[in-house]
Amino acid sequence: MSSLLNIGARALLANQTALSTTGHNISNANTAGYSRQTAVMQQVPGRYTGSGYIGGGVEVSSIERAHNEFLTRQTALAQSVSAMDSTRSDRLALLEDILKGGASGLGAAVNDMLNAFSDVASAPTDVTARNVVIARADEMTARFRDADARLSDLQQGVNAALGEAVKTVNGLATQIAALNEQMARVWGPGQSPNDLLDQRDQLLRELNQQVQATTVAADDGSMSVFVGSHALVLAGNVAKLSLEGDAGGTSRLAIGRGSLASEVHESSLGGGVIAGLLRFQNGDLAEARNGLGRMALTMATEINAQHRLGIDLNRQAGGDFFQPIAVPNAIAAAGNTGSAVVAAAVTDASALVASSYNLAFGAGGSLDITRLSDGKSTHLAGPTPVQIDGLTIDELAGAAAVGDSFLLEPFATAAGRMSMALTSPIELAMANPVEARIGTGNSGSAAIRSLAAVAPDPNLTATVTLTFSAAGSFDVVGAGTGNPTGQPYVAGQPISFNGWTVTLAGTPKPGDTVTIQAATSAYGSFNAGNAQTLLALRDKALFDGAPLSDGYAGLMGQIGAHAQGAKYAADISSSIASNLETERSNVAGVNLDEEAAKLLQYQQAYQASAKMIQIAQNVFDSLLRSMN
Repeated sequence: MSSLLNIGARALLANQTALSTTGHNISNANTAGYSRQTAVMQQVPGRYTGSGYIGGGVEVSSIERAHNEFLTRQTALAQSVSAMDSTRSDRLALLEDILKGGASGLGAAVNDMLNAFSDVASAPTDVTARNVVIARADEMTARFRDADARLSDLQQGVNAALGEAVKTVNGLATQIAALNEQMARVWGPGQSPNDLLDQRDQLLRELNQQVQATTVAADDGSMSVFVGSHALVLAGNVAKLSLEGDAGGTSRLAIGRGSLASEVHESSLGGGVIAGLLRFQNGDLAEARNGLGRMALTMATEINAQHRLGIDLNRQAGGDFFQPIAVPNAIAAAGNTGSAVVAAAVTDASALVASSYNLAFGAGGSLDITRLSDGKSTHLAGPTPVQIDGLTIDELAGAAAVGDSFLLEPFATAAGRMSMALTSPIELAMANPVEARIGTGNSGSAAIRSLAAVAPDPNLTATVTLTFSAAGSFDVVGAGTGNPTGQPYVAGQPISFNGWTVTLAGTPKPGDTVTIQAATSAYGSFNAGNAQTLLALRDKALFDGAPLSDGYAGLMGQIGAHAQGAKYAADISSSIASNLETERSNVAGVNLDEEAAKLLQYQQAYQASAKMIQIAQNVFDSLLRSMN
């Protein structure tokens, strides 16, 4: 009799547990990270009798968690990569909006300014045309400054997002460590705290959204979490993630325990919002700022140099067109032991590369220079000054010790310092300081096609005479020329001496002469040779072989290519993460239709178990009545 009662009681309890588990599933169907649970039942071993083994009923052996460790880990990693790609893609879209094209873009302003020189070249004394040049140049400098300011705002936004992400990671790490301690206290052989495991897995997924992490499980149920090769959580102990920045605006991630901190290299971060932000800030944004700064510095350097070679309407030598932009001194590393102050200056604007540089001093004044845009390293024997990529690097004061390092950022602030030096149209030096004259007794057809002052030279305005011979060559006489003889003459081929270049057309006869001399008053008032030379800068190869007029288009194209590639990567990684999450949900998620069916199943089993107990009670009561 007791056997039947025990079997019914066990069945009642087992089905009650199954009903509770099903109800738990239904209640948490929409809980993030919840894994479906199932009451696993097993039979109670039978009792031997002479008639055979009589079954002992049923009991719940465990509550099983629907979980696939491989899918859970792969989903977290895929979501981490997706978060990184989408974060970088979103920031690149903002960067594209800053460096946009069209009539309101910086490129249009650059071309408008350069094209304005053509009106002055056509009418050198027209004050209105000269005012247009100044107005166009002022508009262009304003757009440079506006673009730089918007890049700074974008930088601040990235820094704020990085700070929030690091704060989130530290909070999640603390919660994971607390769960580790709680789990270690309740962990038992064969049984696992399913709800705690779900909570920890969800925290790990959220952590991977911020920074990709790897995990190692311990026998006591705790789990260690690593970022790169550095431990963030060890059982119940938590390290602190922090963000460090240098004077150049580059951010680095570090993990510290107590007073010790180790850098987490950006290359070791496989995913997460932090990785996306760091790659955008240290790569895409730095590239855009350097490209924009190089454009500003190159234009200011080239146009100023050419403008200084001309003469204005007051017959004065030209001054700076734009305010000169000095290359800032290199930033010394915190651990330097020397006293050197390292500076750089532009020596060849056409050779500049849009990059920052790391300078490391070695023995004997040698320098190892690493170009940060592409990682190219160059060893220079030294001592300073040394030249690289159109820059001359020198020690202004003090001396560098072996092992000292510096960060050189030639272009980081150049665009923000772009401004006009001229305000008066009279000061525009649009005329050549030299003029070319055909000999009055010439009998050939030689004519002046063009004349331009192209470089500062102490003998720029010295009188130079070209005398042609019967052999189709010419002799040169004049201070600073060296008086060469027998120079070959080819019509249309430039002839250059003393900082000027003249191009002749036609065929001279023996004895014909061409004289280049200081511009006379009458010639200087009406010629616009320097305006034509300034206009010709549009086609000068200044940006990695591209002409000045295409410099901004090249920068836009570069950023656009990055944005398009990032968008494609974000779409792909999002699709992969979505598919893996679907597979994981199919394994671990709650299906309400299935749970409803189980609810009916266990309800009927519970009712049957209760009926079994009722029958056992009736039989027992009948037995007692018969005994009485």
